[in-house]
Amino acid sequence: MSAGLLALMDCNNFYASCERAFDPGLAGRPVVVLSNNDGCVIARSKEAKDLGIPMGAPEFKCRQLFARSGVAVFSSNYALYGDMSARVMATAGAMVPRLEVYSIDEAFLDLAGLPGSPDSNSRLIMEAVKRATGIPVSIGVGPTKTLAKAANRLAKKDPSLGGVLVLPEGPEEPGRAGRLEGPGGPEGQAREAFLTRVEIGDVWGVGPRYASRLRDLGVLTALDFIRLPRDWVRKKMTVGGLHTWLELQGTPCIPMEAAPKPKKSIVSSRSFGRPVTRLEDMREAVSQYASRAAGKLRAQGGLASAVLVWVQTNTFIAGEPQYSQARSLALNPATSNATEIVRRALEGLTGIFRPGFRYKKAGVMLLGIEAEASAQLSLLRQMDGLAERDARAGQLMAALDHVNAKWGRETLFLASCGVARPWGMRQARRSPRYTTVWSELPVAYA
Repeated sequence: MSAGLLALMDCNNFYASCERAFDPGLAGRPVVVLSNNDGCVIARSKEAKDLGIPMGAPEFKCRQLFARSGVAVFSSNYALYGDMSARVMATAGAMVPRLEVYSIDEAFLDLAGLPGSPDSNSRLIMEAVKRATGIPVSIGVGPTKTLAKAANRLAKKDPSLGGVLVLPEGPEEPGRAGRLEGPGGPEGQAREAFLTRVEIGDVWGVGPRYASRLRDLGVLTALDFIRLPRDWVRKKMTVGGLHTWLELQGTPCIPMEAAPKPKKSIVSSRSFGRPVTRLEDMREAVSQYASRAAGKLRAQGGLASAVLVWVQTNTFIAGEPQYSQARSLALNPATSNATEIVRRALEGLTGIFRPGFRYKKAGVMLLGIEAEASAQLSLLRQMDGLAERDARAGQLMAALDHVNAKWGRETLFLASCGVARPWGMRQARRSPRYTTVWSELPVAYA
């Protein structure tokens, strides 16, 4: 029975794997996914990595390599990736007592109480996710989150492990101290040997700045790190560093989160597919960003008390006039109503937009977020009859969210967001949104 162990499940080359899940012809072929406006490489399959294509490389610099090597190039398809992530998490979550989503392609799993060994349970989860979604995953298991994260990293690097690496739990037992479990694993290898294989820069919780400082001191691996004096770690790296130090020794310091923490601010921002010069186009873009931010706010059951809007030109183009500005406006009372948030965002835009510039980007941020369930009510709004209007607005937003959840994002949207949206992102190579848009569903022929 699995007890006291946590697993870190990580989707392999997630964006590239999402593209492959719906196109079997991509198996074994190098695949890359580009950033917004098809700018830079943000995801690579193993085959693309083997070609030496670096992360963040500009697309135009790799164009010849792509053509010469038969690389499949895709625009980012975040609607598809987000939905596939939800399916992966739902599949894994149904097989464990608790799951904590850490990022779009990672989750911590609580294996406590499951019958069978941690290795067999991990492989069952891996197979179930692959069967249900087509997404391959790797799983690292350990007594703490930090060790599980480190185990996952080595599981991805070492093909002989078959995608799973399990570290021992609890105090080391005589005769089997630090043994690793799992077919193909280095049986009998002590935990110290495992920590020797973990570079200090790969330790979860040790950022680039601390990693550089530690290397200067001769601390090159996780094992070197845990051999540092406890007081030195606490003094030089604060409580966070001490927690990492303890977790690497098997002492849990970072608990599983029962639910995602509500965000204290929400940002919606994109670069334009072409420079924006007209206020009318900028108003459409800001309306869309504000509406999306409001939707995210409602999804977490929050209310925002302020909205910040900003615009900026492309600082990388020499010789062009440059301009950037931002403005914050209060939302009184705090609200999640998209129409009110858009209205205030557009008021802010009117105050900062200047003609004569070629704008590259705009964005909206919601601030002062509080839980709707605990928000303070206003007696004056009750007396003025505004509470009834707020209730009707809430019903409208609930209907909008319901329709969009059922029929796809932006099936319904505010008219101020525009229809043609010539300023939208360039996505010349975007694959169909197979799972979220009815008109783009794959067709099977008999």
